[in-house]
Amino acid sequence: MNTFAERLLAWFEAHGRRGLPWQIDRTPYRVWVSEIMLQQTQAATVVPYFTRFMEAFPAVDDLAAAELDRVLGYWAGLGYYARARNLHAAARKVVRDDGGEFPATVEGLTTLPGVGRSTAGAILALAHGKRAPILDGNVKRVLSRYEAVEGWPGRAAVQKSLWGHAERYTPHEKVAEYTQAIMDLGATLCTRARPRCGECPLTADCRARVAGLQGVLPTPRPRRTRPQREVRVLLVTNTDREVLLERRPPNGIWGGLYSLPELAFEDDPQGWCRRHLGVDVREHTAGSPLKHGFSHFDLMIHPLEIRLDTAVNVLMDRDGWLWYNPAQEARVGVAAPIAVLLKRQCLLNGMHRSREAK
Repeated sequence: MNTFAERLLAWFEAHGRRGLPWQIDRTPYRVWVSEIMLQQTQAATVVPYFTRFMEAFPAVDDLAAAELDRVLGYWAGLGYYARARNLHAAARKVVRDDGGEFPATVEGLTTLPGVGRSTAGAILALAHGKRAPILDGNVKRVLSRYEAVEGWPGRAAVQKSLWGHAERYTPHEKVAEYTQAIMDLGATLCTRARPRCGECPLTADCRARVAGLQGVLPTPRPRRTRPQREVRVLLVTNTDREVLLERRPPNGIWGGLYSLPELAFEDDPQGWCRRHLGVDVREHTAGSPLKHGFSHFDLMIHPLEIRLDTAVNVLMDRDGWLWYNPAQEARVGVAAPIAVLLKRQCLLNGMHRSREAK
């Protein structure tokens, strides 16, 4: 075993993270779900979501049999919703094509929607103890610093170099422990800001630390001006104080989730209600705007509040639309900023919510 792995494993034995819910009863299914949730999301945020998700879908068959709405309901708030859609599609593929058993090779696992080489390696290493290098965000950071690899890791040439280091340092023994150890090192000591080099088992020959570059490596993504977008949404409330929600298209922002109907800036709310709901409304109120940040742009949401006439209670039979009581637990997936607007509306109406939307 190489000395890099030996030192990392000795550190892990004394200081590694234990007791995380996905470390208990490690199966390919549980490792897969946790790895997908942990993509671009910190472990502390993932823990309650993972626990609820496993309670609702304890096996891949349960996930495959569930409706997408229900899956998105348990995902709402984690963001990057394509992960949930891919998770659901992959579960159905595993059940349909593989008899409910996950493929046991990197090549087989990467045929599943949303599973790349690193996620496949983590499943094989953590669930089966098979030697398969990984290169998630934490590992990229550790290796970029240890080998002083310059350049943004998102570039193909830089990523190729990092994969070479990952392959070289991954041992043939104790693969599961090593895989967890290098992820833990990046998550707890070799962090993006203020790395704790004095406590790191690799500090003696870490090239970035020796050269004083640990604060600038890995090279950050080239700066780009974040675009600013704006959207108007309608908060239409009926006489039962229910709010109108509309399912979004399966792809794109909040794909498959329920949201408030959007209104083009050149359109007027009264005309929209007349066309879509068949009712005339006399006035609307501009609510407080809400800013929401995505990975590549910021979105300013402008809500327009419309209360339908007390004598009118619109009933619809339109696919993808529903009346939602914000005082009750959400049964469908609702986009996180929309859940904030619904909570505001709930408070304005003096309604009590028994539980936050998942």
